[in-house]
Amino acid sequence: MSLQARDLAPGWATDLAVLELTGSTIEPRDGHLVVRTPRNPDFHWGNCLFVTDPDAVDDAPRWVDTFRAGFPAAGWVAVGLVRMPGDVAAWEDQGLEVELDEVLTTRTRPRQVPLPDGYEARRLVGDDWEQYVARAVAENARTGEADPESFARFMAERMRVRRALSEQGTAAFFGAFADGRLVADLGIVRCGTTARYQSVSTSPEHRRRGLAAHLLGVAAGWAADRGCDRWVIVTEAANPAGRVYRSVGFEPDIGNAQAYRKPPRVPSEER
Repeated sequence: MSLQARDLAPGWATDLAVLELTGSTIEPRDGHLVVRTPRNPDFHWGNCLFVTDPDAVDDAPRWVDTFRAGFPAAGWVAVGLVRMPGDVAAWEDQGLEVELDEVLTTRTRPRQVPLPDGYEARRLVGDDWEQYVARAVAENARTGEADPESFARFMAERMRVRRALSEQGTAAFFGAFADGRLVADLGIVRCGTTARYQSVSTSPEHRRRGLAAHLLGVAAGWAADRGCDRWVIVTEAANPAGRVYRSVGFEPDIGNAQAYRKPPRVPSEER
């Protein structure tokens, strides 16, 4: 990873490290980085900017114009920020929402929670990966968060690169199964001696049973056995999962600031 990226706080530093490991390019520019993931053009935070100059974070028009020039076909705008803007209104005037994701870290291996009765936990292999995609696609259909067609393409490519990374031994993805059906999963990626968690998710009908907490410990053990001595996880500030992460030993660190505008949803009859 570039020196610029390594010097960032742990949330963004590991985000960029994972992107590089999964085939994205990171190009240093004047006061910012350009992140591109050509094989996954539907990946908004794999085709984005990251502002590295803290003195330039409030210049929203500049960065929106820079994003549009770099990604003219993108329907979204995604800009990571080295700090929270002092002038949030400047970004809102550009039609973007500014958020501060919570970053939690620990130097102590996260506590292992027992697996609830009636479930099996294991590393994803073989046909498990098809369930991994299907579960994510079903959850997106339930929430309506993203356009179904672009999300399905995004997940198919994400599965491909994550499976390859897992088979190389740089990452591992674990699932909890009920009667052979995948109902919870997460991943972990080794970024040097730091382990970064990925995509913690539990199906609604299986939440609040300790599945995510159990998988956090399983993944932590896998990373510890391979030399990791620091663990990093990122979540939306309003996500109640933060309480679960704290319960196994994580503590708040410097948050990830970002400015983002979703692409417009196109009615199905217009596609």
